[in-house]
Amino acid sequence: MQIWVDADSVPLIAKDLIIKTAERTKTMAIFVANQPIKLRKSPLLVMTVVPSGFDKADDYIVEQIQAGDLAITSDIPLANDILDKGGLVLTTRGVVYDKNNIKQKLNMRDFMDTMRGTGVLELQEMSGQKPYGDRDKKAFADGLNRLVR
Repeated sequence: MQIWVDADSVPLIAKDLIIKTAERTKTMAIFVANQPIKLRKSPLLVMTVVPSGFDKADDYIVEQIQAGDLAITSDIPLANDILDKGGLVLTTRGVVYDKNNIKQKLNMRDFMDTMRGTGVLELQEMSGQKPYGDRDKKAFADGLNRLVR
């Protein structure tokens, strides 16, 4: 197993937990983003910088991930593609996406995109991402420990 991190939007707390888990379990963690992020020197930690552009990091992860690998992402279409390749998906808030829940998440995302695109749902009616808190950190750490051994 390798851990693939959609690193463009991973909270610092989650990044630190991924690094600690990778080192504790001797599991390779590959951080993918269109700009470098700072990682400590370790043969288990890799920073892969992809060209700027829409979904370049996502495309790279989908190309490289293998069945049984774990991806850390909150990107629902990316999660769907990873599941299609036999990968595991965990969000930084500790939610595990699988074949039983991804279609519902994908449908809801597409529905909300349509609502925003047609102007039915106005900007002030959309709820933004809530701050990353202690409950999120614990749920993510628990999920990571369950999936990476």
